Amino acid sequence: MLLDGVNHVAILTNDSDRLHRFYVDIFDATVSRDDETTPGVRLSFVDIGPHTQLNVFEITDNREAARQTPMFGRGRIDHLGLQAASLDAFHAVRDRLVGVGATDGFVTDFGPFLSVFFRDPDGLEGEVCVANPAAVPGVFHPPGTPASGF
Repeated sequence: MLLDGVNHVAILTNDSDRLHRFYVDIFDATVSRDDETTPGVRLSFVDIGPHTQLNVFEITDNREAARQTPMFGRGRIDHLGLQAASLDAFHAVRDRLVGVGATDGFVTDFGPFLSVFFRDPDGLEGEVCVANPAAVPGVFHPPGTPASGF
């Protein structure tokens, strides 16, 4: 394999400070860059993993971040899938997401992995995944299958 992950995902926001607080508070992310690159364009790098960033653009008078559409109607990139560092980290992130009202806390058992969906302050749908410690090799479950213990 010639790749070892995703370097970054570029997203639009109408409020960089609010978005930064969300990813810092929920995921212990860090903001490694935050400045106005050209007049009316603020660019920040939110480090969400050792090699992965959100490149956040806040562009004056651009309201694209406010446009919301249902799943599979969002264009070529539908949602952001994040990988929890461990099962304990997954629990901590889920609890934080529930605490700020970003998810109802439902955890799906997809078989090989567990998943919880959330919405960030701009409405971008995200998913946090972790390896399922109870996975049975070759067994997969459809979306909506409740995970035991949640």
